[in-house]
Amino acid sequence: MKLLTLRTSEGTKAVRQDGDTLTEIDGFSDVGALLKEAAWESIAQAASGATHPLEGADLEAVVPFPGKIICVGHNYRNHIKEMGREVPEYPTLFAKYQESLIGPNDDLALPQESDTVDWESELAVVIGKKGRRISEADAADHIAGYAVLNDVSMRDYQFRTIQWLQGKTWEKSTPFGPALVTKDEFSGGLMTTAVDGEVQQQTPTNDVVFTPEFLVSYISTIITLNPGDVIATGTPGGVGHAQDPKRYLQEGQLLVTTIEGLGQLNNRVVKES
Repeated sequence: MKLLTLRTSEGTKAVRQDGDTLTEIDGFSDVGALLKEAAWESIAQAASGATHPLEGADLEAVVPFPGKIICVGHNYRNHIKEMGREVPEYPTLFAKYQESLIGPNDDLALPQESDTVDWESELAVVIGKKGRRISEADAADHIAGYAVLNDVSMRDYQFRTIQWLQGKTWEKSTPFGPALVTKDEFSGGLMTTAVDGEVQQQTPTNDVVFTPEFLVSYISTIITLNPGDVIATGTPGGVGHAQDPKRYLQEGQLLVTTIEGLGQLNNRVVKES
């Protein structure tokens, strides 16, 4: 099942995708609100609200207001290598905030303060069931599904200190969506980033040091995970900052982030007004 958050003239609506048709899930303003219901899956399956065409749909970030966005650095071996790091014993964690999220087809604004804006395609895990100290064996039961995310990074701000947050959570910098694909329909796929049609990153999502199940278990040891929380599981090799010469996003370029089986983000790069 694919669940999306649709912008309409009456506000946002949680919808189910059936082929080229979006069906409203009555009573829920977005996918995050839906996930707070214990029976969210059966509610979504039974939905029979107003319908909309998928083509031309104005999509919001699939979970617009997550309580937590926890990100993982150094999780793909080819990215660890290109950044000159050692394979970590434990996950490297940092945070984003909901103000950083944009829709899957929204413009991506280059901030006035940074000219080193880089791409980072990521598999996002969306939590569907509350838990604390979740065992790795039980972690899949707490995952609602998966989506595509790009952890667009302002490298100059990121590397001002040893703490990365200031380069990772810029306002309206993180495309997220297009859909939450429930875990029964996704077992991994090729993740690709292209800039103006030129492939920059391309790696299978399962080529990781720490699996989604391990991350759910590890993070939930530290803090309770709630429905709608998001874990961004890291980026593979091919970021612009690691290239020689370094490459960064420029005004007018099209950033396309794709994961097979999950969908695509299409974000035009514009100057911040």
